[in-house]
Amino acid sequence: MSSQTGKMIRRVETICAILLLTAIVALVAIASVARAVGSPIIWSVEIAQLCFVWLCMISADLALQNERHFGLSLLSDALNANNKRLLELANRTVLICLLGFLLYYAWGNVQLMHPRLIGATQMHASYVHASMVVGLTLLLRTMISQAYTLWRNLPLEKEIS
Repeated sequence: MSSQTGKMIRRVETICAILLLTAIVALVAIASVARAVGSPIIWSVEIAQLCFVWLCMISADLALQNERHFGLSLLSDALNANNKRLLELANRTVLICLLGFLLYYAWGNVQLMHPRLIGATQMHASYVHASMVVGLTLLLRTMISQAYTLWRNLPLEKEIS
């Protein structure tokens, strides 16, 4: 994937995250005022939850792109630069397999949940569960891109004996 495409995807994700967070805050504020004046918006919680699930999945990918997820570096700190990159590549390979596995079952879950309707909105439950498919796909794309970059840069430097 080209750098330009990656930047465009990141920009779209960032805009979506900002819009979703804004929608959640606005909806919760409006629903709180409406409830206080005695006219509750019964569907507000369901829509806020829907927006929140999507926000979490998109934000997880944005955090992965910025390398903001936590990690333990005890082993990798003890390695030289080449071995550290090899370990990072191995970790990403395992995570790519895990994300692929999760994506396969998330897709099946979306299909399974589509007939179910949620509460007051009567929207399909698949709208909520589709966030997992989209989020896992974004995470998988990011992880593959990062693994490719690591692989392309191996070996970084030659060992000096």
